[in-house]
Amino acid sequence: MYLIYIIRRDLRLSDNVILHALQHHPRFTHLLPLYIFPPSQIEVSGFLKQGEHSPYPEARSQIGKFWRCGPHRARFLAEGLWDFKTSLEKLGSGLIMRVGHMDEVMSALLNDQDEEFSGRIGAVWMTKDWASEELQQERDVRDVIQKLGDGRIEWKVWDGEEMLIHDDDLPMKPADLPHVFSSFRKAVEPLRQSVRPALPPPLSLPPLPPSIPLQRDPFMIPSSFEDFYEALQKPLTSDLTPAIEMPVGAKSAHPFKGGETQAHSRIQHLLSSGAMSSYKDTRNGLLGRDFSTKLSAYLAHGFISARQIHGWMSEFEDGEYNSDMGLLENTPGYGSGENKGTSAVRFELLWRDYMRLCMRKYGNDVFSLYGYRGKQTRRTTDSDHLTKKSTGQEPIWKSLASAHTEFRRFQNGTTGTGLIDASMRELYLTGYTSNRARQNCASFLSKWLDIDWRLGAEWYESMLVDYDVANNWGNWQYVAGVGNDPRENNGRKGGEKAGRRFNPVKQGYDYDPRGEYIRTWVAELHNIDDSASSMEVLMSPWKVKEKLARGAGQSGGVAQGAPQETMEKLACIKWVTNPLVRITYKSRRSM
Repeated sequence: MYLIYIIRRDLRLSDNVILHALQHHPRFTHLLPLYIFPPSQIEVSGFLKQGEHSPYPEARSQIGKFWRCGPHRARFLAEGLWDFKTSLEKLGSGLIMRVGHMDEVMSALLNDQDEEFSGRIGAVWMTKDWASEELQQERDVRDVIQKLGDGRIEWKVWDGEEMLIHDDDLPMKPADLPHVFSSFRKAVEPLRQSVRPALPPPLSLPPLPPSIPLQRDPFMIPSSFEDFYEALQKPLTSDLTPAIEMPVGAKSAHPFKGGETQAHSRIQHLLSSGAMSSYKDTRNGLLGRDFSTKLSAYLAHGFISARQIHGWMSEFEDGEYNSDMGLLENTPGYGSGENKGTSAVRFELLWRDYMRLCMRKYGNDVFSLYGYRGKQTRRTTDSDHLTKKSTGQEPIWKSLASAHTEFRRFQNGTTGTGLIDASMRELYLTGYTSNRARQNCASFLSKWLDIDWRLGAEWYESMLVDYDVANNWGNWQYVAGVGNDPRENNGRKGGEKAGRRFNPVKQGYDYDPRGEYIRTWVAELHNIDDSASSMEVLMSPWKVKEKLARGAGQSGGVAQGAPQETMEKLACIKWVTNPLVRITYKSRRSM
């Protein structure tokens, strides 16, 4: 009897509920691990046979028409799929990949003319995914099995084990989830004792069926990784014209490869280097590999689970952790119990759970302009976020049609605000930007430019290597003021925030005090030094003309900071001298 296992975001051997369950189901003689590329979520035209045309429209977002899965995530996914395929093959199994809507692929398998295959299918299993498209895919597959299975095929949807806290251990149902995260957190504390142990990897697996139907026309699945990678990348032409070029000397903060093997290596490095223990102190960094864990992409694709991370941290805290690099007695924090770094990582993993539960509670409202809050009255302190024609009842954002130029400048990092431009360029070039930078960019788009926040969420979906439905859309709502931020209606106008409106100039001084991050990613600002007067130009490039004017008549031109020639060249760049918004902040350094 054959089992078809439809793989989603559970691309790992360890802590895999279905592979673990198979150790106790000897009735299945053969296993078909199946990964399907849904053409509405990832562009599949690269898999077309020569001369063929795709029956599917391009996989682009609803509002901005960006690629749903951009080149960085496509690369990370390709690497992870091949890693999982290799791991399955070492256990005597394998991974079959197909292109098409899930119900189409399943119909083709169940209707295959080879009775030696279709007649032996005894069960179809998959794990639960709570995003709306994935729920529809689940329903479509169920309907196909009920229609074509003749009652002989078992259909089972397993808990995906993607949460830190298991569903059965939650003190409330998703429908009763508190609107404020802190209330949820307090309900599940003490957190360290609330997490179930991860499941061990399987020792062996049933083999693939001896005969498997081929991918249906007009597509074909390459047999080598190089061709497979090329098929995913080939259609993904840049959504920006002209494309941004990598600055000289810039290095990605996320140079990591996808896959379970690499995820485990990353955990070992974080623990053995002490980076996990110091996370609380470094998490707001902007440059480098280890200021944050960089585990989000591995979690988003299911190369690792939240409770695996918790388990390894617990072993480290208890002095029981062994890595391939040997015992860790001399590593800071080893054997000393939970520290502020590991505690902060658990806090972030719990926030991830909370975002998922919000998605389950509110459903498609996660994609709604008015978010979880709906069309409710806003305080007058947030009146600067309303259009002149507004009655004050609802926040109004500009659409792409009415703010096309502004949004394009946001995308390509030419807004005229240093921190925002650096982050947006880093995002485009590497698929990653820090959480601190993401919050500032979301606030800038939605609360300084008053542009529909969903465009930002869609662009992040396209560009981020660690895109996750619940986290991306939930966090954009949170910052835009339509999610579950308890401080949204308690801000003060004109201060650091109205609600949670960040001042990106102040944030630049706070988190990039020497301007290293901005100089790294904004090539036009690379030669600006970190003197007090030049820092003003790094944070607010449009101030270059003011600086030149102050230096006029002084011996040698500009009295302090970058050379006159550098500043004069900068003053000739249109986006520099014409920022989208002139945000002011007086740093003590510039006084």
